[in-house]
Amino acid sequence: MSIQFHKIWIEQCEATEGIRERFGLEDALDYLIGEKLFHFVQAAEQHPEFAAELPAFVAEVQRLFTAGQIRDYLDDLEKRKYLAPREPDLAPDDLDEDDEEFWLENPVMGAEELLRFFRIRQLLQP
Repeated sequence: MSIQFHKIWIEQCEATEGIRERFGLEDALDYLIGEKLFHFVQAAEQHPEFAAELPAFVAEVQRLFTAGQIRDYLDDLEKRKYLAPREPDLAPDDLDEDDEEFWLENPVMGAEELLRFFRIRQLLQP
C-alpha cells in the first residue's frame, strides 16, 4: 500500500471534528486552517498532486465551518500574526527556523507567508 501524502487532508478534516468536540472551535480552526491548510498550500506551490487536491480540501473546510467562523478566524489571525507589532524583547538570535515567527526575520519568507495567507483568505471566501 502506497501512502498518498496529497490525500492527507481527508484524515486531517476528519480529525478536526474530534478536535472541535474536545477542545473547541478556536483549536479546530487553528489546527485545520492555521496549520494544515497553510502547509498544504505551501506544498501545492511546488507539487501538482497537492495543487490538484486543493479545491476539494477548501470545499471540505467550508463544509466544516460556517463562512462567518472562517472570516472571523482569518480576521483574528491577520491581526495576531501579520499586523501585530513585534515584541521588542524578542531578539533575532532567539528565533530559529521552527519558530512560527521566524518568517519575520527573513523578508522573502515574510512576503511568501503573507501572500500565502491572502491566497488562503481568497480561496476560503470567494
